[in-house]
Amino acid sequence: TATILYALGDPLRAATADFKNDGTDIDWDNRAGDHHDGMEWFGLSSTGTPSVTAVDRGLLAVNHEATTDETRASFFIHADGGTATLPRPAAEIDKELAIHGISVVEVKKTGSSWAYVKDSAFNFRVTQNTEIELSGPLRGNALAITKFSPTGTSTRGTLNNCGTGKTPWGSFLTGEENWFGYFFRAGNDDTVRGNDKSVIALKRYGRAAGAASRHGWESGGADDRFMRWNNSKSGVSVDGSDDYRNEMNAQGYIVEFDPYTKTKKGVKRSYLGRFAHESAAFGKPVAGQPLAVYMGDDARNEYIYKFVSAANWAEADANPSDRIATGSKYLDQGKLYVAKFNADGSGQWVELSMSNTAVRDYAGYPFADQADICVNTRLAGDAVGATKMDRPEWCSVNPKNGEVYFALTNNSNRRVEPAAGGSQLAPDSANPRVYTDIKGASSSQVGNPNGHILRLKEGTGGNTATTFTWDIYVFAAEASAATGTVNLSNLTGDQDMSSPDGLVFSPSTGICWIQTDDGAYTDVTNCMMLAALPGQVGDGAKKTLSYSRSTGGALTVDTYVGKTPAANELKRFLVGPKDCEITGVAETPDGKALFINIQHPGEGTAMANIGDPAKYTSQWPSNAGYGAGKRPRSATIVITKNDGDVIGR
Repeated sequence: TATILYALGDPLRAATADFKNDGTDIDWDNRAGDHHDGMEWFGLSSTGTPSVTAVDRGLLAVNHEATTDETRASFFIHADGGTATLPRPAAEIDKELAIHGISVVEVKKTGSSWAYVKDSAFNFRVTQNTEIELSGPLRGNALAITKFSPTGTSTRGTLNNCGTGKTPWGSFLTGEENWFGYFFRAGNDDTVRGNDKSVIALKRYGRAAGAASRHGWESGGADDRFMRWNNSKSGVSVDGSDDYRNEMNAQGYIVEFDPYTKTKKGVKRSYLGRFAHESAAFGKPVAGQPLAVYMGDDARNEYIYKFVSAANWAEADANPSDRIATGSKYLDQGKLYVAKFNADGSGQWVELSMSNTAVRDYAGYPFADQADICVNTRLAGDAVGATKMDRPEWCSVNPKNGEVYFALTNNSNRRVEPAAGGSQLAPDSANPRVYTDIKGASSSQVGNPNGHILRLKEGTGGNTATTFTWDIYVFAAEASAATGTVNLSNLTGDQDMSSPDGLVFSPSTGICWIQTDDGAYTDVTNCMMLAALPGQVGDGAKKTLSYSRSTGGALTVDTYVGKTPAANELKRFLVGPKDCEITGVAETPDGKALFINIQHPGEGTAMANIGDPAKYTSQWPSNAGYGAGKRPRSATIVITKNDGDVIGR
């Protein structure tokens, strides 16, 4: 049974009015934000203390990634759909600043029913106005100096939060994904900056001069909460202490929070790199050895990373008195690596530091220090020739054998014959498919529209290994696609999928939960979640793909395909509402309650139809009996087994 638990607009305190869902609601600092995404469970004992064994009371830390929008306005939260032209009203922007960020909310089981606790003392929100500390190499560095923080030690907000992680010491990690699109740059900003190296970095992160922002938040007025979204050099200071030319340098990190202590500031862990973060997955902690954190950069042709702590893991830190201080111990010093995947099924972790001459002497960008590397991690990956991947989304570690799985969701930039000078890439061993997928009657999707899941096995040294072996666990595809070129994993109609995104191993059952954020297969089915029991790296075989070219003869690519999943090893578990993404998985320690997020149902609704619910592409969850109004809402659901047993058993 699936029950709706916590939806956009739900109040987090008794003094906040019930959600009307008509665009007139206020007090968004004390309501559930929008676009529920990654999520983690943190248990509470009956007396309200942290517990790793509690199964009927706990906290859910929930990402609120973005909002359903069309031409700037987040239209479902504004009465008339909002203002699409600039300047935008401050009152609309304030709503949107508040619905991004994270929630921590108490949930409790009474009898067999789950509900969120509306006025729990644990409940809190983090929005774009919340102060957050900077740590690691960036803290106090010139790249972090802004009008808000002339010392370069703090910033505001955590933005576009997607995947999550849970540390071995019991804190919450959230990844900042597509943050750069929220900032504006003036058309003459390159010249104003003197075409210095910051221009190179800004362009590498998608902010060319003249780049418009996603929501126009910078247009709300002269108040600082709006001006910070203008990333142009507008002041006269040398260091940036009188404007927000460096503001983007404080976005794009893994951010740590103590979910049990809302008075503790969150901390951006800069040593883990700055890019379009998804989840952060820890390798198996081993006493006396460093910790490893695995991460992906979710953009076409970007990279896979690993951070290895300088400190060795101590079991005494599993239940510390200060979780944020413990995070500083393990996440503020270490080594950052990027992955290279070889054609023979091997790979290397390449260190990104000033001791690597390829980084230090890179002609494309003059790195100054480790902070510069951590802020401009993509450029450091370019410097060492890391393997460009098909959009690395979530990653997770198999608790049975420690192997690391990465969801490579899709890539429209793969071509057999890439256009000269563009962003297109030829297929390679780790990203081997290029094909045309037909959606509906005629829509052609070219590249790798369906994605795949790659896995790697660390070499000697475990968490500290600098070599690994890899293969592809499963190629997503329609069951009817050609088995020799597209459906390489021989998926059936009960297993087929497109664009794997969320990826989490259950600590209780070992099931690998796979969630999709798909646009290629939605003419057949909505986004879904599958249950998998994968094997191990090397359980399949090498396969050679051959592509015809107009010149130069055939292109052949060797890849490594895991064994074909049997019917009881990979199967569909749920299908979501229309126009949604299935994302976020958390569970109670006994595996009997599974929490899942349904993001942006009804996203395909046109803003012009805001006044006509009959034209919404979805009315979920109101059509499932939850809450007022008919406007669709992102929401957390809880799934329980009717016989009370473990889900998946």
